[in-house]
Amino acid sequence: MSIPPPPGAPQPQEPQGPYPQGQYPPGPVPGPYGPYGAPPYQTWGQGYSPYARPAPVNALAVASLVLGVLCCVPAVGLVLGLVALGQIRRKGERGRSMAVTGSVLSSLGLVLWVVALATGGLSDAWEGIKEGARDNGSLSRGECFDAPDGLRGSFYDLDEVPCADRHDGEVFAVVKLPGGRFPGDDEVTDTAEEKCYPLRSSYAMDTWAVPDDVDVYFVVPSAESWRIGDREITCAFGNTDERGSLEGGSLRNDGTTLDADQIAYLKAANLQDAALDSVPLGTPEDDLAAHTEWAAKVSDALTEEVGLLRGHTWPADAKKPVEALAKELEALEKPWAEAAGAEDVDAYYEHYDDAIRLEDPDRSVTTREALGLAATPPSYDGGGVGEGGGEGDGGGDSGLDV
Repeated sequence: MSIPPPPGAPQPQEPQGPYPQGQYPPGPVPGPYGPYGAPPYQTWGQGYSPYARPAPVNALAVASLVLGVLCCVPAVGLVLGLVALGQIRRKGERGRSMAVTGSVLSSLGLVLWVVALATGGLSDAWEGIKEGARDNGSLSRGECFDAPDGLRGSFYDLDEVPCADRHDGEVFAVVKLPGGRFPGDDEVTDTAEEKCYPLRSSYAMDTWAVPDDVDVYFVVPSAESWRIGDREITCAFGNTDERGSLEGGSLRNDGTTLDADQIAYLKAANLQDAALDSVPLGTPEDDLAAHTEWAAKVSDALTEEVGLLRGHTWPADAKKPVEALAKELEALEKPWAEAAGAEDVDAYYEHYDDAIRLEDPDRSVTTREALGLAATPPSYDGGGVGEGGGEGDGGGDSGLDV
């Protein structure tokens, strides 16, 4: 399609000299627009266009302005701005004001970064960011929380809630891990199991007061949170159903809620619980030495428990029940001591069975009633241990990543 020249348009002058590509040919060529065969409009490098098109905006100028405003990488914004000004001059593109503005803002941002580095301000800001990340979801002993999807899987924050309301978990201990490289998920989980279970009785000293549907959980660092300084294992009580919740009210019973006589009794009673909890994996056939060593721990714990019970001055109405309990524990200690000295598996099982027959959770009821403690023995269907009640409290995969 041809476009005629506007009325009265001046005719082009006789061309002179060599003619670069895109300009008029040297000789007259007949055509509808005169002897030169081309419309009297200036041509662009890509050929003639009948409509006036604005020059494109330089992309680097735009990038320089954005980086200058955000001030996130000022050095890059400054370099892009300078390069953009050179391209604009060569190509006739638009965006000079954006390139200049971006370069100025980036220069100011670069100065601020240098000042921050020189004064330590940037380091303080980064430490603040890491500290905030470390504190994200971090709770203290005695606080209750809700997790995004119950006590399972991975999550990045825990919402503190009043313990008086229904909640997912209650923190009973926080374990600090040493620095260095991330030890791996398995090792962190093993450490959590090793540390959390023994610590629960220092928070809930009266194990009989802990409901049967409560289990031990732990929140452990992930490889990602470790990189920003997370070094904490959070030990918590939660419902045995990981999707369930705890009823309103704290499970805490320790020196903050108990009197001196109650604490004295529970410290003695929990010695046996701790020893029973350390039962080795496998069977005596697999490792007789480990099981005889365990029996020795239980025997020693019972001996120490009897000593503590008889060494404390009890209220008048608790003296007789405590002494009766001490005598029963002395009788229980003997088969455990004999199991500890067993030289073969059959002898071990014989003395172990004698100890199990003498186990009686109800032996502590009268003493507990006299001291005002929980007097209903917990069920140990899930494998809990409390004052001679079976094997292993909690269990299963109770770990969560953060």
